[in-house]
Formats: sequence, C-alpha cells, structure tokens
Amino acid sequence: MCTAVVSVLTGRPVSRKLAMTGEITLRGRVLPVGGLKEKLLAAHANGIKKVIVSIENKKDIKEIPQSIQKQMKIVYAEDMSQVLENALL
Repeated sequence: MCTAVVSVLTGRPVSRKLAMTGEITLRGRVLPVGGLKEKLLAAHANGIKKVIVSIENKKDIKEIPQSIQKQMKIVYAEDMSQVLENALL
C-alpha cells in the first residue's frame, strides 16, 4: 500500500514483474512475515522475477528450492527507502 501511494504521488510506476511482502512500521521499518515459502512459490508460478522481503526473512530463503532462487532476484530491505529504491521505475 505504501509503495502504491508513493508511486501515485511521484508519478513513478512500480515494476510489473515485482512482488513484495512485509509489514511496515510507522517509522518505515520493514518487518518479517510468515509463509514466505508459499508466497515466493506463488510469485514464481506467476512469472515474477524480483521480490522484496524483509531482511529478517533472510533465514527463511533456505526453504525455497535453489532452482527457483536462481530464477528470481531476492532483495532484502530493512526500511521503506530500500523498498522504494528497488520497486519504483
């Protein structure tokens, strides 16, 4: 939601081949989420090439098959500025 609002306000579109998951605090910190394996598998199945996840979810990536990891660029973000840097065109 936050990325979409910034996209509209700045006129910078969000990449169509991008997915992201995480919770944002009021101060812009990106928090981890559960079910990352299932989310990334679904993203891959739908042609997503790049995903942005919380750096705190890095430990969960080992659950993703290597073949899928090689086909997706996984970006780890600590705060909203890193999300926007990687999400907006």
